Amino acid sequence: MTDDFSFAVPPFDELSATQQALVRETAVAVRLSPGEILFTPGSTPQHLWLLISGHVQLEEETQGLVLGAGKTTGWRALLTERCQATATALDEVKAWRLPRATVLDLLAGNARFSARVFAGLSRQLSDEEDVNQNRELLSLMLVRVRDIPLHPPFYVDGEMDLVSVCRLMFENKRTSALVRDSVGGVPRLGFFTTSDLRDAMLKPQPLAVREVAHYALITLPPEAELFDALLTMLRHRVHRILVKEGDEILGVLSQLDLMGFVSNHSHLITLAVDQAQTAGELRVAALQVDETIALLVRGGVRIDIVSRLVSDLNAKIFARLWSLVAPAELVRNSCLLVMGSEGRGEQILKTDQDNALLLRDGYHCQNLAEIVACFSTELLGFGYPPCPGHIMVTNPLWCQPVAGFRDTIRHWLFDGDPDGSMNLAIFVDAHPVSGDATLLSAVRSHALNLIAGNDIFLARLADAVNQFKEPGSSWWSRLTDLFGSSVKTFDLKKLGTFPIVHGARALALERRLDELSTVERLRALANQQFLSAELARDLTETLHFMMTLKLRNNLRQIALGQSVSNLVKLADLSTLDRQLLKNSLAVIRQFRLHLQLHFHLHA
Repeated sequence: MTDDFSFAVPPFDELSATQQALVRETAVAVRLSPGEILFTPGSTPQHLWLLISGHVQLEEETQGLVLGAGKTTGWRALLTERCQATATALDEVKAWRLPRATVLDLLAGNARFSARVFAGLSRQLSDEEDVNQNRELLSLMLVRVRDIPLHPPFYVDGEMDLVSVCRLMFENKRTSALVRDSVGGVPRLGFFTTSDLRDAMLKPQPLAVREVAHYALITLPPEAELFDALLTMLRHRVHRILVKEGDEILGVLSQLDLMGFVSNHSHLITLAVDQAQTAGELRVAALQVDETIALLVRGGVRIDIVSRLVSDLNAKIFARLWSLVAPAELVRNSCLLVMGSEGRGEQILKTDQDNALLLRDGYHCQNLAEIVACFSTELLGFGYPPCPGHIMVTNPLWCQPVAGFRDTIRHWLFDGDPDGSMNLAIFVDAHPVSGDATLLSAVRSHALNLIAGNDIFLARLADAVNQFKEPGSSWWSRLTDLFGSSVKTFDLKKLGTFPIVHGARALALERRLDELSTVERLRALANQQFLSAELARDLTETLHFMMTLKLRNNLRQIALGQSVSNLVKLADLSTLDRQLLKNSLAVIRQFRLHLQLHFHLHA
């Protein structure tokens, strides 16, 4: 370890030669082993810590932060004489430890040093306040549209000229107006915005407002959630929607009404996606999604909202990329699909490329192989690694005409293909992101018709929930002691989310349900009394807990520069998380038993 204290790190770059000498005399270089505690809530603060290398996890209430080299920690504790956080070494840590007396002498004797310290604390407190405010704003996303103030409807007559309309809008401080008009004596209602005015200015002659208003109105009922309003804006690429109850327009909801944390950041990414003219420009927007995820987690957003928003953004990115690499004729005569967790709307951080392409029967694209290869290569640059099982558009098995896909599905079902059950399970989670969605509907209906009444196939499919279960009762016997040394890691996918996702999928296939997401499938099964409401509720909560645990673990792995995986170290979990994990595994065991009895898997 170097003997030289780095005075290039702010705010120590403000110290005089005398003060630097004081630091050299009193600072102690220390090494910390993984898991060693720097300080805990309630302890008496004695030192300021400056990290030289390694990582420290700082946890305060529900917030977590990983600190690396060059970062300091302990300022607030020293000044308030009270620790409110826990600091733990995540790996081998080298650090300087400054006594509290030295820090106080530096603050008292150097105005610039003090100013830098308190400015940093002010920003930190401001950031924490912003987090709380963002959490409040995000919680508002779950209230109903009717519960927030709307802009009252502002009407103009369709025959008015644009200058008069703009004058009225200016006088009434409006950026949009509802246009009353009629065609052939039949009343109609249009919408005019400042964007329409921009387009109207390119016309050669003066126009009435009816000629530039648009009449395909985007509306939502007042009982819709604000988050649904946000997704509606993203999907339709509009900044305003009308709130309508029956035939009555209650008001206008604009994007400015949703300028909280989520709407602002996600909408900026959507605009960047829409405006991207090259794959390189689109890559910039795609890479911002991971940043958005981290910010959403920091803001305390629920995991189901994060996954829905990210899935919607990803779908737009895939569709835009496909439109950039594929000719328009191919886009019209095909349907690009995402599958797996992406298809179910449960994907968060980027994982495998699970996609496919359905082609219209009779259509031939000469350069198809080169086009799909370009698509996959660009996705790789966006951060989506290739699928280990090669379930991708570059695989001819997953890039076929409709007739070929139908034959493939029949082969999966009846010809004893060992991968047939899981391939079909992956396909039934498919969601269209670009092209003609009716192609998918036709193939999906064909698959459901073949599966109907095929109890043997359904049982074989459902039995996959046990493929990752440890033999015998060895795993379950260890549940009584997750704190012990016998269990080091836990696979959050194989033993956590997969049994819930796949079990719900098997039951949904049996009932021919159209829902794709696991939560919607569980809800539909409960509504049909095919699954108890209590078990459906517990499975939903367990799935969300496992997804949250996996996301937190993955973000931690990224911060530490580690490979992202489904394995979580049990030693890294808090006591509460370990208890919740035990409870969750009990729910999964109950669901496995339900599937075993229902599909007669014991036979």
